[in-house]
Amino acid sequence: MELDMTKGKPFPIIIKFMFPLFLGNLFQQLYNMVDTIIVGRYVSQNALAAVGSTGTIMFLVLGFSQGLTTGFTVLTSQCYGAGDMKRVKRSVANGILLSIIVIISMTIISVMSMDSILRLMNTPDDIFNDAKTYIITICYGIVASVSYNLFSAFLRSIGNSKVPLYFLMLSAGLNVIFDLIFIIGLRLGVMGAALATDISQGISAIACLIYIIKKATILWPDKKDWRINSKDTAHQMRVGLPMALQFGITASGTMIMQAAINLFGSEAVAAYTAASKLSSLLTQGFPAMGQTMSTYCGQNYGKGDYKRIRQGVKSALIASSSYAIVAAGIALLLLPHILGLFFDASVDISAMMPYARPYIYLCIMFYIPLGFIFIFRNAMQGCGYGFLPMMGGVIELFARLGMAAAAMVSKIYILAAACDPAAWLAAGIFTGICYIFVIKDVRKKLETPQNI
Repeated sequence: MELDMTKGKPFPIIIKFMFPLFLGNLFQQLYNMVDTIIVGRYVSQNALAAVGSTGTIMFLVLGFSQGLTTGFTVLTSQCYGAGDMKRVKRSVANGILLSIIVIISMTIISVMSMDSILRLMNTPDDIFNDAKTYIITICYGIVASVSYNLFSAFLRSIGNSKVPLYFLMLSAGLNVIFDLIFIIGLRLGVMGAALATDISQGISAIACLIYIIKKATILWPDKKDWRINSKDTAHQMRVGLPMALQFGITASGTMIMQAAINLFGSEAVAAYTAASKLSSLLTQGFPAMGQTMSTYCGQNYGKGDYKRIRQGVKSALIASSSYAIVAAGIALLLLPHILGLFFDASVDISAMMPYARPYIYLCIMFYIPLGFIFIFRNAMQGCGYGFLPMMGGVIELFARLGMAAAAMVSKIYILAAACDPAAWLAAGIFTGICYIFVIKDVRKKLETPQNI
């Protein structure tokens, strides 16, 4: 099921590769939403707020880990595009060994620091214990989440976006089943929701690994490859570390935003959680396009085809802008109907709308620059440029920080709700400018071929 993205018309190839990723991301958001709905309906409104309040922390911990390990796979896609199959295997072995170190380190650090992080984020007292229980359980499952994303990224690096979708669908189905067992059947509350996520992702990670060993033999290393290679490590860390820092910086900004939201009480947190789940669901085309551009640009950079990289980015921008308009329209139509799914009949939905509606309205106005961020950032990363995409995360951080500080000082909710749109606009402009300079440098480098 490998796909050589260095041949054929860019637009149909990009869409063909992107669509399974989009479906996979959609399934992931849907089963995350099912978690939230089941918790809100069968545990309590406060439990929903507790789970929602930890979303940004999950993004920080898992995003940093996954950003680092996904960065390790960029070398694999470049070697595949260059036709160097021996180094493909070696890069996979090196990436797995480095990822084991990342998983152990991040698990220890996150578990030990979680209490302090929750207090720093102004987590309301009435949801603190549930929030801590949920996020600690998630942190113990870092090995499952990172392993699945690592193995999926290796498959995508050789153009296989369908198999990761199948295993993600498996994970989504298992997650729902385990939710019903742990939350409704065994009454484990928020811990049950976290356990369902950890176990379902772990099973999918194992299934993905078995597939690579049995079917995607082009990836699976030989015995001689299982050692840390200094050259590959330097390359993988050069790309992976900035990707991880970019995730971490972006997550820090969203944590600051969550801290601002938390000041308005558990009702505001619950309403924001529900609205943000809807927005996340509808914007999954953007990260799917970003993942596509990382593989597309990585393969074509490995082959040395500068013009094809530019053509692909142009096609992606057109597709992303069209998607943004459609997603905005759907968000406007669905908000009043979706919000009620998250709460039982005793909750007054009309009291939630003043918190949910401003967030959605502000977000949809800036879906286009959000899509551009993913395209420009991943295109640069696919070509091996890590620093400037990371700085895009810094721009997001300062934009969110400014809006969150204004919200905390003024106690005006709409300013807290504007944190995401402000970050998207600022980073969209910044990454667009950076891409212009990067693509010129790519052209210069590819005119004088050199080893990856």
